[in-house]
Amino acid sequence: MITAHGHCGAVEVSLPRRPRSITHCNCSICRRYGVLWAYYKEEAVTVTAAPKATQSYIWGRRLQRFVRCKTCGCVVHWQRLESVPNGRMGVNARLFDPEQLGPVTIRQFDGAAWAID
Repeated sequence: MITAHGHCGAVEVSLPRRPRSITHCNCSICRRYGVLWAYYKEEAVTVTAAPKATQSYIWGRRLQRFVRCKTCGCVVHWQRLESVPNGRMGVNARLFDPEQLGPVTIRQFDGAAWAID
């Protein structure tokens, strides 16, 4: 089990294992957030926070929500708005201490050129 948290510690994420790879996406939102995503099945991720400690941002086609800490502003994760069997979510790998991640492959994803029809 590994854990991560935002700058202030108000939100914590627990994962069953280190990510096998992380993704650097250059889409309009990921580029601005400066995140690196580690992907896990939703049921494998535990997010612990006090009530009302997080805020969500939903935009565009309203397929997913981005969640951040209300206190320090760190982006914690994204998740789908509609649950799907074996659905995955993205956890911001920048919240983990580098020692916890260890050597990990960073995949480049051209989200700026990706279109959903």
